[in-house]
Amino acid sequence: MFLCMPETSAENVLYRRVARLRALTGNEQLRSQSEITRGHTAFSAIVRQALIKPIEISILDPAVMFVNVYTSFVYATYYSFFEAFPLVYAEIYHFNLGLVATSFLCILVSCVLGVSTYVAYLWFYLEPDIKKNGLRVQEFWLRPAIAATFLPTIGLFIFAWTSCPDIHWIVSIIGITIYAFDVFIILQCIFVYIPMSYPQYAASLFAGNDFCRSALACGAILFARPLYINLGIGRGVTVLAGCSVLGIGGMFYLYFYGASLRARSRFTVKG
Repeated sequence: MFLCMPETSAENVLYRRVARLRALTGNEQLRSQSEITRGHTAFSAIVRQALIKPIEISILDPAVMFVNVYTSFVYATYYSFFEAFPLVYAEIYHFNLGLVATSFLCILVSCVLGVSTYVAYLWFYLEPDIKKNGLRVQEFWLRPAIAATFLPTIGLFIFAWTSCPDIHWIVSIIGITIYAFDVFIILQCIFVYIPMSYPQYAASLFAGNDFCRSALACGAILFARPLYINLGIGRGVTVLAGCSVLGIGGMFYLYFYGASLRARSRFTVKG
């Protein structure tokens, strides 16, 4: 679908203007430069540019591979909650079906908090900084993610080991709220970092990332219930929390060494 879209914002504006001229004049021979260029591009080159190249980047570029793995893990963990919540709030806390459903509202609360926090960061810090210093290097946009990277693991551990009859249910809800709130912040930073690093492949990379996230999230529905039943909620969620520790290391590595990785990558635009 994005094969026909211009690759830069300037081309995008020109494309829209030409399309409007065509509509106003009725002259279908009017073409933008990007349309002319694409008209002389072989189909095999288009397929490679739109399909094969993003897959190649996702496999061979460590930054993109980390982003795909990390975001897929986050989505898989989130979807595993659809199996964990009934086991915790119905079987441990004896919620009825309606109350179990309302426990998912903590995700909505965390999203509202995440949106408010991130918008405040953009408004009060990032926008004034851009006006003063201009656009900084890509890794600068990961700073909120660095500040938040420990908290998803902490939130999962809270949920894992406070989901028991002796502890009030609100504590485990707080753990999930912390997890989802900080994951929202981290994902916003990642989804800005990637298109800034690979602008010519941004649309395709987002599509590839969405495929990875959706595929693993689908698998989570299958493995989550056996995981939680066989290991119990505490140990089962601890497995996920332990895996999330790898994301902490990956995020710090991306922040401190992302520029070096990008300089050695054959996929980034040079100059």
